[in-house]
This record gives sequence, structure tokens and C-alpha cells, in this order.
Amino acid sequence: MENEVKLTAGAMVTFAIAVTALVILPFIQVHDVKAPEGLKPYTTAELRGRSVYISNGCMYCHSQQPRSESFAPADAKRGWGRASVPGDYVYDRPHLLGSMRTGPDLLNIGVRQPSKDWQLGHLYQPRAYVPGSIMPSYPYLFDVKDKADPDEQVVNLPPDYAPQGKVVVPKPEALDLVKYLQSLKRNYPILPPEPQAAGGAKTSAAPAPGKSPAAS
Repeated sequence: MENEVKLTAGAMVTFAIAVTALVILPFIQVHDVKAPEGLKPYTTAELRGRSVYISNGCMYCHSQQPRSESFAPADAKRGWGRASVPGDYVYDRPHLLGSMRTGPDLLNIGVRQPSKDWQLGHLYQPRAYVPGSIMPSYPYLFDVKDKADPDEQVVNLPPDYAPQGKVVVPKPEALDLVKYLQSLKRNYPILPPEPQAAGGAKTSAAPAPGKSPAAS
């Protein structure tokens, strides 16, 4: 009986330490993080596109967390943008950090590939734009028609990938998904917080040359 009590107590202590280290301390660090200046909330269309992104499992192959150059120099060399910070995810519920990189990181895909035509065509047939790509195509997000309606957009595919005598028209889900991808632009500057005095107050700017602080 004594061994069972010790085993149970040890398991509870181990669990408490793990919860503190992995849940409580990170929550204390980031629970009051504010949105950086330059980061805008998602629009209704972008939120719908984000749902399409999630439902199609895009986060299983794409991360959204470029790492610092000192930790992962390849991320910067690939042009994936600066290292992400907690404020970049203020409007993400749930976050889509991802843990696999079968494909490139997408936190700044809206900067690298802002073209709507490119994004739509890439979703319809990735290999038309990236030879050798292993990304699956998503033809069910498009309609193949004889003629587009006046209010519909035609996807401009390379000649070898366009259906002969037909046009490819994106469904609303594809248009929303592209709007979400275009919104992924974490290229605004991240400024350090203003320095704090010993008492917690913000320090004032340095006085102009030749002028004492008391004279201001």
C-alpha cells in the first residue's frame, strides 16, 4: 500500500511539473500580448478561407512559424521572413503553427506570392507552377465549364495544363482560401518595448544637446 501511495504521489508531482512548464508558465508569458501595429484582424472572407485551409489539412504539410536565423539559418535563406513572435498570432484561433514542413512555411506567403492568379492556378494544379511538387491538387474547389458566367473569374492556367475547349472557374471556397493566403503577411517591423525605469515608469527621451533635463 505504501508503494502505491508513493507511486501515485510521484505521478501527480510529475504531472504538476509538466503542466506548469508546458501550460501555466507559457500562458503567463503570452496571455496579455497585444497585436503589433500593422497586424489587422481577419476579414469575414479570410476567416472562411482559413476554415477551408483547416478542413483541407494544409497545416499537416505547412508550418506557420519561421525561426530565427541563429536557430535555423535555412529559414531566412529560403526567404520565409523574419522569425515569428507571439504577437503575430493574436487573431489566430486556433493557431496553425504546424509541426511538419513537407511544403514551405506559409506565414509570409502573401508577401512571396501576392498574385491571385498564381494562387488559384497553384491550387488547381501545383505542378504547373512548381515542377516536381508533391502537393496534391484541389480540383473539387473549381468548376470546369464551357464558358464562364459574366461575374465569374477564369483561372489563367499555362497552356499545357488548361482543359482543352474549357475554362476553369474557382468556387467561392477557393476564392476565400486565396484571400486567406494573401492575408498571411507578417512583414511589419517588430519594435522592442520602451525601456522601463527602476520604478516601472517609462524613461523619457534623452535631452537635446546643451539642454539640461531640468530646463525642459
